[in-house]
Amino acid sequence: MPIVVEYPSSLPDALQQSREEFEQEARMAMAVKLFELKRISSGMAAQMAGVDRVTFLLNLHRYGVPMIDLDEEELHADVANA
Repeated sequence: MPIVVEYPSSLPDALQQSREEFEQEARMAMAVKLFELKRISSGMAAQMAGVDRVTFLLNLHRYGVPMIDLDEEELHADVANA
């Protein structure tokens, strides 16, 4: 089911984007934030953003979000289980 978000019609122009570019960026930003908050998986976020998972993960740096966000304990556990 699509989500409808209202925004001023002048907003894409103010950001020097087409309506389609703005809406794609908005979908990506929402997906990135939900992924960052650990509310959804990278696969679900990619689907939400309308891109494949690799593309989603490779674009996280544009939003200042790390691909892998493990604390030291989690990192040691992953290394021990590798």
